[in-house]
Amino acid sequence: MWLLRMLEYCLGRLLYRRRGYDADCLFNSLPFRHLPKPTIALESPDCGASGVRLRDDYSAFGAGRIPSFTWPAPATNVKEYLFLAEDPDAPLGHSNVHGIYLGIPPTTTSLSPEDLELIQEEDGVKVVRSCWTVGKNRRGTVYIPARPPRGHGPHRYFFELVALSEKLGLGRMGKVPTKEEIVREIEGKVVAWGKWEATYESKI
Repeated sequence: MWLLRMLEYCLGRLLYRRRGYDADCLFNSLPFRHLPKPTIALESPDCGASGVRLRDDYSAFGAGRIPSFTWPAPATNVKEYLFLAEDPDAPLGHSNVHGIYLGIPPTTTSLSPEDLELIQEEDGVKVVRSCWTVGKNRRGTVYIPARPPRGHGPHRYFFELVALSEKLGLGRMGKVPTKEEIVREIEGKVVAWGKWEATYESKI
């Protein structure tokens, strides 16, 4: 076990400079070009202010929970929300998607781990307690908790809420929508967005 940790640590140090893929994040894609700054106050009542270090309970070394979030009631032109979590510091050459949730009703003003509880799965399609549509991450799970490679230093985790002026046409995307499909579908529909971020570092 110790040897494996050391090997991971050495690889993490070797890849240390492979990070900072912020340009690949959802909020830096073309649909956001008219809204370069966040306009929704996205808060996490259980984790605190944006920029905090995540506790182990929110990592793969603990319960692996997603933080809870709250936001204000929307303007009348908001017809739907989507929520995306990603790590721009993963050494993959692009931002690593940790979770995508679509079809969030405009009356919703919070997200909790209970909302993402898996109820049923069939052919890759996941049904969660909230009945939101679950998009694709690289592990095929509902949510990937923070777990950067040992030795790679602290990673930032961005949690992004996007308000849309129209409901997304899920029929024009795959049964498990990808980030790329979402970028295409939200063009011309983004009316506001918010971002909360945190850091986490895996210890040796």
